[in-house]
Amino acid sequence: MGDPTRPALFNIPAHRAFSDALAAGIIAQHGGDPMALAQGMILLPTNRAIRAVSDAFVRRSGGGLLLPRLVAIGDPDLGEQAGGALDPLAEGEAIPPAIAPMRRQMILSRMVQQASGQPMDAAQAIKLGQALGTVLDQMQVERVPITALSDLTLSDELSGHWQRSLDLFSILIRRWPDELARLGLIDLADRRNRLFDRLAMRWAQQPPSGFVIAAGIATTAPAVAGLLRRISVLPRGSVVFAGLDHEMDEAAWEAIGPFAPDSITGRAPPAHETHPQYALKLLLDRMSATRDDVALWRWGSEHDARAVRSRNISNAMLPPRLTSRWRDLKTADRSLGGVEALEVATPGEEAQAIAIALREAVETPGRTAALVTPDRQLATRVSAHLARWGIAADDSAGRPLSRLPPGTLLIALAQTVAERFAPVALLTLLKHPLVMRGERRLHWLEGVRGLDLLLRGPRPPAGLGGIDLLLTEREGEDRQRTLRAQTRSWWAEARALLEPLEQGFASAPTFAAQLAVLREQASLLTADAIWAGVQGHAAADLFAEMEQAAGEGPQQADIRSLPALLDHMLGGASVRPVQGGHPRIAILGLIEAQLVQADLMILGGLNEGTWPGLPSPDPWLAPRIRRELGLPGLETRIGRAAHDFASALGAPHVLITRARRGSGGPAIASRFWLRLKAMAGPQWKSADRYGALAQALDRPARHDPSRRPAPVPPASVRPKIIPVTDVDRLKADPFAFYAKRILRLNRLDPVDADAGPAWRGTAVHEILQHWAEAGRRDPADLEARARAMFDRPDVHPLLKALWQPRLIEAVRWIAAEVAADQAAGRTILAVETDGRADIAGVTLTGKADRIDRMPDGTLAIVDYKTGKPPSAKQVKAGYSLQLGLLGLIAEKGGFPAITETGAAGCFEYWSLAKKNDAFGYRESPVDPMGKRDKIVTSSFTALVHDWFDKIAGDYLTGTAPFDAQINPEVANYGDYDQLMRLEEWYGRDDG
Repeated sequence: MGDPTRPALFNIPAHRAFSDALAAGIIAQHGGDPMALAQGMILLPTNRAIRAVSDAFVRRSGGGLLLPRLVAIGDPDLGEQAGGALDPLAEGEAIPPAIAPMRRQMILSRMVQQASGQPMDAAQAIKLGQALGTVLDQMQVERVPITALSDLTLSDELSGHWQRSLDLFSILIRRWPDELARLGLIDLADRRNRLFDRLAMRWAQQPPSGFVIAAGIATTAPAVAGLLRRISVLPRGSVVFAGLDHEMDEAAWEAIGPFAPDSITGRAPPAHETHPQYALKLLLDRMSATRDDVALWRWGSEHDARAVRSRNISNAMLPPRLTSRWRDLKTADRSLGGVEALEVATPGEEAQAIAIALREAVETPGRTAALVTPDRQLATRVSAHLARWGIAADDSAGRPLSRLPPGTLLIALAQTVAERFAPVALLTLLKHPLVMRGERRLHWLEGVRGLDLLLRGPRPPAGLGGIDLLLTEREGEDRQRTLRAQTRSWWAEARALLEPLEQGFASAPTFAAQLAVLREQASLLTADAIWAGVQGHAAADLFAEMEQAAGEGPQQADIRSLPALLDHMLGGASVRPVQGGHPRIAILGLIEAQLVQADLMILGGLNEGTWPGLPSPDPWLAPRIRRELGLPGLETRIGRAAHDFASALGAPHVLITRARRGSGGPAIASRFWLRLKAMAGPQWKSADRYGALAQALDRPARHDPSRRPAPVPPASVRPKIIPVTDVDRLKADPFAFYAKRILRLNRLDPVDADAGPAWRGTAVHEILQHWAEAGRRDPADLEARARAMFDRPDVHPLLKALWQPRLIEAVRWIAAEVAADQAAGRTILAVETDGRADIAGVTLTGKADRIDRMPDGTLAIVDYKTGKPPSAKQVKAGYSLQLGLLGLIAEKGGFPAITETGAAGCFEYWSLAKKNDAFGYRESPVDPMGKRDKIVTSSFTALVHDWFDKIAGDYLTGTAPFDAQINPEVANYGDYDQLMRLEEWYGRDDG
C-alpha cells in the first residue's frame, strides 16, 4: 500500500455489498488495535454515505467499536460542503468562507434581472440565476477559466437566441468575482477546490499518522482527482472504488471515451457520458491511473450476490456499438440469475405489487429489502400500502417541502393574493388543515362551507370586496337568503384575518416585502402552528434564509408569478421523516441508495423520463459551447443514474418494475430495462406473481352488481305540489325526480364555474322582465339594459366579449317582434308571473315568462330560450310539457296577474339562438291544422291534461315505483347517475 510508484487502488465489484465489504476489510486490516482503527479516516462522497458505512461497521463489529473518522467530501450538485473535519487538516493561510447558497442565488438573480435589459419578474430571474450558478459551479469544478469564453471561435455559428444568452452570460460571470470580493467570500465550489488542493499538498509534505481511505467517490472534479491521487500514494492510504467494471474487455473499455481529437477537424468525438463507467474512467484518467492499477478488494460479506452478476451487468451495459455481442453470449453470462422483472398496467398496480414484495421480505426472518426509485409518487404510494398492514416504512429520500402542509399553505397564500381572492384559491386557503387549528376549527369550517356553497357558480368580482358583494342582502327572490345571512356573520371574522394580506401586498412591490407579508399572514392564520414540528422547522429555516437574502435579490416582483416562485424554491428542499420505521425495510432515492445494498433490491419506476430522468436544459450555454469549454454534457446525469442502477443490480435478489402507463398516458420503458431484456432474451425472468397478487387484492370475492333502482316511497312523502319544470323529469326519469324532490338532493354547481346556460337564461329573463315591467317597451331601453348587464362586476370579460354581440342582436330582434305584435293588436298581459292550479289531485305550479292577449281574445304562452327550443316531436311524446302545462294553468285562471281568462290559443318559444344567419327566431310545437306533424293547437291543453293526469296518478297520488331512467333516449343532465349506480346495471339484460 505504501509503494509511491504504484498507487493503492482497489475496487469492490457490483455484486458485493459495498458498505459491508468495506467495513469487513477495514476491520480485518486495522481492527486488531481499537486505537489504530479510531485514528484512521475514511473519506466518503456524501453525508448519506456516512450513515450507510456507519451502519455497516455496527453490523460487522457485533459489539462495541471505536469508529474511524468518517468525513464527507461533499457534492456540489447537492449543495453539500466538504466535511468540516477537513478544515483543520489543511493548515496554512485561512481559506475565505463560502457564500451561503441562498444568498448567492438571490444576488445572481438580481444581477440577471438588472443585466437583462428587459422587464423580468422575480420568478424568472431566480430560475435563471439558479441555472447561472450551476454553470459557474461547473466551470469552477472543471477549472475552466473565465477567459476561456473569449477564446471561443463558435460565436458566429450560434443562433440569435444562443448568441444573446452567451453575451449576457459573459457579462455576468465577469461581474461575479467583483461581487464576491466586495463581500469577502468565495464560491462553495472554489472553496472545495482550494481545500482539496491544500490538503493534498499538506499530506504530500506530512502524511497523516493513521490510515486514510477514500471510498465510493466517483466525482470527476480535477481537485478531487488530485486529492485521491495523493491519498493513493500515502504510506497508509488507499482509494476504494465502487462498481468499477473489471469484466469489460479493453475494446469495450476504450469505446466509452473520452476520445482523442480528430487529426483533420481537431475535434474529439463525443464520449458516451451516459455509460455507467464513464465517470470512473474519467476519474482514473485524471488520477493518472489506469484500470490495470486497480486491484480487487479481497473482503466481502454475507450480503453479496454471486460473482457472475458483475459479468451480467457488464454485458448489459456494453457501449451501443458493441451490443451485437449479446448474440454470442453464453447462457450464464446473460441469465441474470436472481433478477426478476415485473411489468404492470398502471402506477397504482406497480405500487401495490412492490408493497407485496416488501411485505414478503418482512415475513422472512432476518431478510432485508429496499425500494430504490427516483419516482417520489411511487414511493409515497408504496408507503401508504405498507401502512395498511402496519408496516411503517420511512421514505428516507424525504418529500419536497412544497408538497407538505407548511409549504402548501405558503403557496396557497401566494396563490390567493395572486388571483385576487378568486374562489378556488380562497377556499383552498381557508380549508387548509393548518388554518384555525384547535377549538375554533369546527366553527371556522362551518363558515367556510357556507362560503363554498355561495361561491358555486360564476366568479364574483375580484378582491375581498367581491366577497362582500356576494354576501350582501339582495332584493327580490333569493333562495340562499338564510345561508347568505349566516355566512355574512362569519365572514366578518375571516375578513379581518385576510385584510392584512390584501393590504400588505398592495404596498409590497419587492420580493423581500412580499415574503414578510406571507410570513406574518401564515403565522396569524395558524397561530404559529405552521412553524411547528419537523416540517414546520424546515419551512421556518428555509423561509428565514429566503427572507434574509431577499433584500439582495430581485427587485421587480410580480405578484402573479409568486406562487410558481415559491413552488420552485420550496420544491428544492426535502424533509426527511424522523427515523423509526421498520428496521429491515427501506425506501430510498437514488442518492440515498448509493453504497447501500439489501438482500432484496426493488428498482421501481423504470420508465424513460423517470429512471433515467430527462436532462435539465441549460438556458445559458448551447451544447456545442459546453463541449468547447470542456464542461460536462447535459447527459452526464444519465450516466450517474446508470451507475446507480448497475450498482443496485448487484444485490442477491433484484426485482425491477415498471408500469406501461404513467400519469400522463402511455410510458416508454427505460433504456436500462430494454437493455436487460434484450440481453437476457429467453432467460428474461418475469415476476408476474406479484402483479397477480396485486390484482387479487382489489378483486372482489364475487360480483354482485346493483339492480336498476326503483324506490317506492309511501304516499305520505310523495309531493302533492309540483312545478311544471319538474314534470318532464318525472316522466323521463322518475328516479331523478325522486332524488331531487323527495330526497332533496340538488346538484351543486362547480366553484368558479363558467356562466352556463342556466346563468345566461336567468340574466336574459331578468332583463326582459324589467324591460316589460317598465311599461315603455322601448327597443333602445331593452338594448341599454342588456349592455348594463355586461357592465356588472361579476360578468367575466371573456363572456362579455363572446356573448354580448350575440345577445344585443337577439334583444334587438325581440324588441322588433314585440313592436310588430303590438301593432297587430297583440298585448302583453304579464311577465315572469307565478301561477298554480289543482289538477289530478295535486297542485301544479309554474312561472310563465310572458303571457299575451292575442287579437282574437285567446291567450299566448311565451317561453324565452337562450338555446335551441324543444322539438315538436319531443312535445308530442310528452317530454316537454312546460308550455302546455302553463297554458292549462292559465285556462283554469291560475295566474292572479291576469284578470281576464280564456282559452290558450298560441304557444311559442322565443329563442335567442342563431338561425338562418340571424340571432332570434320563434318556434311553436302546435299548429291550428296539425301540419308538419305538430299538435293541433285546440287540443294541446287537453292532451297535456291527459299526460299530466296519467303521470300524477302513477307517481304522486299512486304507488308506482320511481324507476331509474325508464326513457334513456331522452336527454338528461346525468345529475343522479352516480346515485342510481348507473354503470352497474345499465345495458344488462336483467337490469
